[in-house]
Amino acid sequence: MSTPDQLIPPVHPEGRRFILLFALVTVGLFWLSEPLGWIGVILTLWCAYFFRDPARVTPVAEGLVIAPADGLVLPIVEVIPPKELGFGDKPMTRISIFMNVFNVHVNRIPADGKITRLAYVPGKFLNADMDKASEDNERQVIAMETSEGKRLGFVQIAGLVARRIVCYLGEDQNVVAGERFGLIRFGSRVDVYLDEGISPLVIEGQKTIAGETVLADTRFGETARTGNID
Repeated sequence: MSTPDQLIPPVHPEGRRFILLFALVTVGLFWLSEPLGWIGVILTLWCAYFFRDPARVTPVAEGLVIAPADGLVLPIVEVIPPKELGFGDKPMTRISIFMNVFNVHVNRIPADGKITRLAYVPGKFLNADMDKASEDNERQVIAMETSEGKRLGFVQIAGLVARRIVCYLGEDQNVVAGERFGLIRFGSRVDVYLDEGISPLVIEGQKTIAGETVLADTRFGETARTGNID
């Protein structure tokens, strides 16, 4: 049986003032024209939907790297990590997850461990599914050491519509996989950088669920998975 939270997910606190603003504009639109008012109602409901914050069931096991975002896995590539992570210039595996305006935008911690470095980088607002968005767009860079001693980087990247990245983390903060750490407003992406020897367990085109989908397992030297889109 569905619970009330499953039927109507709670709204993230960051979204409340936006929903209120949309509602106030809707009242004004009704004053001008009823058809315009109903358009405002639809937009207000969409705004509440965008900022939904559903509960998630996070797998608990040593070594798991969990998806920090809902969305679509973009091409998985070997790249030099952002210098802000402090991981050096040796290529790492990057898993990029693109969030469209209909995905849940609350971001979650990918693994147990400690935050070691934070860096905000101002930038452009290119479409977040473009590869160069990782280097050119506004972003929040986060480095951590997992409880198994592995390096793990994840980067919140603003998109074409997004203009605000929210991150609640602090350096030296202990974190737990699946806990909420921030969000990005109105379309964006999150990149995850895996340490040497860790292979992704997802493939391009796969959809992820923040706090639930397993991206990788640091304990096993499993080869990267392949798959078909049907």
